[in-house]
Amino acid sequence: MQLHISPSMRSLTISSSNEFFDSMKIKVAPPLISYRTLFHTILILAFLLPFVFILTALVTLEGVNKCSSIDCLGRRLGPRLLGRVDDSEQRLVRDFYKILNEVSTQEIPDGLKLPNSFRQLVSDMKNNHYDAKTFSLVLRAMIEKFERDMRESKFAELMNKHFAASSIPKGIHCLSLRLTDEYSSNAHARRQLPSPERLPVLSDNAYHHFVLATDNILAASVVVSSAVQSSSKPEKIVFHVITDKKTYAGMHSWFALNSVAPAIVEVKSVHQFDWLTRENVPVLEAVETHHGIRNYYHGNHIAGANLSETTPRKFASKLQSRSPKYISLLNHLRIYLPELFPNLDKVVFLDDDIVIQRDLSPLWDIDLHGKVNGAVETCRGEDEWVMSKRLRNYFNFSHPLIAKHLDPEECAWAYGMNIFDLRTWRKTDIRETYHSWLKANLKSNLTMWKLGTLPPALIAFKGHVQAIDSSWHMLGLGYQSNTNIENVKKAAVIHYNGQSKPWLEIGFEHLRPFWTKYLNYSNDFIRSCHILE
Repeated sequence: MQLHISPSMRSLTISSSNEFFDSMKIKVAPPLISYRTLFHTILILAFLLPFVFILTALVTLEGVNKCSSIDCLGRRLGPRLLGRVDDSEQRLVRDFYKILNEVSTQEIPDGLKLPNSFRQLVSDMKNNHYDAKTFSLVLRAMIEKFERDMRESKFAELMNKHFAASSIPKGIHCLSLRLTDEYSSNAHARRQLPSPERLPVLSDNAYHHFVLATDNILAASVVVSSAVQSSSKPEKIVFHVITDKKTYAGMHSWFALNSVAPAIVEVKSVHQFDWLTRENVPVLEAVETHHGIRNYYHGNHIAGANLSETTPRKFASKLQSRSPKYISLLNHLRIYLPELFPNLDKVVFLDDDIVIQRDLSPLWDIDLHGKVNGAVETCRGEDEWVMSKRLRNYFNFSHPLIAKHLDPEECAWAYGMNIFDLRTWRKTDIRETYHSWLKANLKSNLTMWKLGTLPPALIAFKGHVQAIDSSWHMLGLGYQSNTNIENVKKAAVIHYNGQSKPWLEIGFEHLRPFWTKYLNYSNDFIRSCHILE
């Protein structure tokens, strides 16, 4: 006997293998709800119940547990189950934004008493029952006041830093006085530099000639010492140190008493160059004596400056451009190198705020491709503050002459470490071009540019500059404290251009050791003047 149930469970069939019995089929009445429907219902409930459980838990955490009736729970869960959420918080935020927009355009009442701290603001709110609009107005007034105070403090800091950078530290002044006194009392301090038998080397092009123009004895000592100590061929080095009349005795004393043999050092004052006469440098004479120019560089640096319309960064640049060093003849001497050294073919000109960390003899092998000036360009590099300089950063392109002759996007280059091919230079009109633009700027009352000696040089050397690898000359160590130390270590020459010179108290402490490592602290003069103590 066999029993067979249909898949729909609606019929039952009984059959027998015995041929005497026939099969029998029984129909079953259909159920009120089909099993398939029941199965689908259970499946849907199994899918929905976890979500209902999670939603119930969230609502409970938000305070549903405080409800005392099913009706309360329904009022809370109902809108959520239907996808509707209470937007009272969003409406509150929108209203607050609206109030802030209204307050931002209102005038702040005169005499409004402002709290001095956030804690006092909260206390005033509680005591005076501020509404949202009053709170927003007071908050805005407080923020604007703090911004003004911070801005004024920043400008005051920049002014103080400018005066500190323009002053002479007590130790350096002491060193100059002590060495000058030594020159008058010690015959050895007055000995000829170099010795008579080495004089022919001063014009021998087989040597590597460096030119340094400065009135800072301490800085000059570091430049020369670092060059000699970093050189693989110190016996090939010749330094031509040029200084002014008041510093000459002290500068001569230092190098006479502190030999850097086998290198050779010559010390000369500007008054010892026969070529430097008023007839040959009339523009510079005018720059130094012109009343308006002297007032610009030595006068009130705040007068005429609208601090409300400038940024601290622009103000710092303007202050730097008004450094008195920019009207010093020493700072303009580099434009007269072919005339000052008529027998030399190639020199490397150095600023006094640099340190040499690598042998510079390969500079004499660099092919300048017929150009006069080998320099590092300053319009590209990792440092966006220092290496982003183009002509627009130095010139006033609203002036018609500047707009006509210069391209604001042209890349600038740096002074500080320059290879000058003097033989090629003598075939150009660079000096005449330099003078003519200085005259034009002087005539325009300094409306073409403000910053010292580089702008006229950027014009005069136009078309005569050969870019050299940036690793030869790293700039910006006197501008910012976040200079990359690893890049400093790799650079051949590091340049403390900017206000924070390493011999000043405002110098950056973590960058100062690269400079002080070349100071001889055992020297009697340095110890007695308490240099950098």
